[in-house]
Order: sequence, then structure tokens, then C-alpha cells
Amino acid sequence: MNIQKAYTATDVHVAGEVYRIIKDAPFIHSQSLQELNGQFSLAYEEEINLLLNEPRGFAGLNGCLVVPPFTSGADVAVVFFDHKGTVPMQYGGIVAVITALLESGQLKAKSSNEYSVETVSGVVAATAVMKDEEVKLVTLKSKPCQIIQTHVPVSYLDLQTEVALVQADHLYAIFDKAELPFEIEMENLPDINQWGQKVIEALEGKYAVSRVVLLDHSQKSEGTIKTVTFRPDRYIVRSPGFGTLAACSTYLLENGDISASSRIENESIFIGKLTAELSSQLETEYEFIFSARGFITGMQTYVLDPTDPLAAGFLLK
Repeated sequence: MNIQKAYTATDVHVAGEVYRIIKDAPFIHSQSLQELNGQFSLAYEEEINLLLNEPRGFAGLNGCLVVPPFTSGADVAVVFFDHKGTVPMQYGGIVAVITALLESGQLKAKSSNEYSVETVSGVVAATAVMKDEEVKLVTLKSKPCQIIQTHVPVSYLDLQTEVALVQADHLYAIFDKAELPFEIEMENLPDINQWGQKVIEALEGKYAVSRVVLLDHSQKSEGTIKTVTFRPDRYIVRSPGFGTLAACSTYLLENGDISASSRIENESIFIGKLTAELSSQLETEYEFIFSARGFITGMQTYVLDPTDPLAAGFLLK
């Protein structure tokens, strides 16, 4: 084997969502993280394809490039990216990066448990509790979320329903599962997928929705909801979703379905869980504190053989 390039990465999953953390990509001189972020898609196109595409990656894999901070006081800087290019912010990516760096010893543990991560969306403060050299819990604050519109009629083929539009880290279209004949369980995945395809087609061209959410809040009195979240490309988000949890909590709070003191746990179709509680409310805007834990799943070296016909990779969805 003729190895042309090699990259070392740490994979971390947060409630089922996988983040590939890269620390040894080719150096690019930048005056700021914003400049690096702007250069990233072109300068690191080969790395994106090599590390995120199959056969080394898969359609739902997220990337995190870790670099020294540009901002004074920050502990680390991160560029988030996916198969299409850079992403402004990934809450799960913050949890994954802090977990990987602390548990590998590359970030020195602080007695305060408080860390600052520089992103193109600003410096994000997070608290990471360690015990026995493991990160047991990471908490961080959401951006403001608000209801855009409720009771929006949706009609398409045999679909007659309503949707609520909520702005969080994306624009979320939230549908109530109560009117559907199936539960959010793995055995009902074909029905859930079919429903998701139909709803995405119904919304196409009408709203700039980035996420479609099926919400079961029948257990909200017990502090639990269940969701399935679809991306516009019809791919199901693997975790319960930080933004999904914030959007659904905003929707339930605005409707008076839960109290401001409620702690809400969002469970995915495969029992991954994320927790949020209201941090502050200013008029119609809500902010939340997320709680989650990351788990390192592997530390690998990925190589490029120049004779590999699949060097650019491929994606099956």
C-alpha cells in the first residue's frame, strides 16, 4: 500500500449522533476563525470527502476541525462541517469536542469545570463534570428560540393536518403525532419514513424549513417527549436533536402544555436521550440549558492510497 496522506481522528457519539474530530489537518494561515471558516470548504474539500464520505464515513457523519483559539480566553476553537461544507453551530459537536479533548488529556481539566469553545457563531460556554477521568455530563446554553407561526394548514394528497413553525438553530416544522395511528418505535420505522417523505414533499417550495419533527408529547406530564427529526434530504437525524428539543420545548411552553419549571427529556426512536430546562424567557424568546454526555467510540488513522478509485468517496442515503 502506498500511503499518500494520513489523518488521525477521534469519533464521539452524543445520544446517537456521531462527530468525527480532526486535529491534524493541513495548516492554513488565517487571521480569524471566520476567515478559516470561509476558506474551509475549498481548502479542505479533499479532507471532507475522504473523512466524511463512505467507505470511511456515512451520510449522517458530522465533522469537527479543532484548532488553537483565536479569541483570548477561549480554550479551543472549532470549525463544524458536514458533507456540504461548514456549519455555523453544532451543540452536539461542542459536547463531543470537550469530551474528546478532556478524556485524551489534550485539554487540561479545570477545577471550575467551565470551558469556552470558540465558534463562528461566537464563544460558547460549557460546563463539563469529570469523574474517574471520564466526562460524565456536559451542559451548555441554547440560542434564543421562538414560535414563528402555529396552526399552519398542510394539505397534500391524503395528508390533511397542521404544523407549527419554530425558529431555533434551524427553522423547525413540528407535527403532532396524536392524530397518527402508529407510535414512535423502531418497528414502525417504515410507516414513519413514509410519513416523513410525504410531509417533506408537502412543505417543499412553501416554507424555508430545515427540519421536520414528529412530536409525541403524550407523556409530557412525566417530563418526557419522543421525536423523530427529518432533514430536507429525507435523512433521519440520529440523535433526539438539541435544536429539536429546544424547538419542541418552546412549542409546548408557548401552548401552556408544560410549565416553565419543567425539565424535559427528549427520547429518540432508538432510546437516545437529551435533556433541557428553561434558562430564561424574554417576551416570546426562550433559552434553554442542555444536558448531555458524549462517548468516545474510536480513535483511528485514515489513509489515502493514491491508487484508490474511491478516494473521493460516495454517499448512499
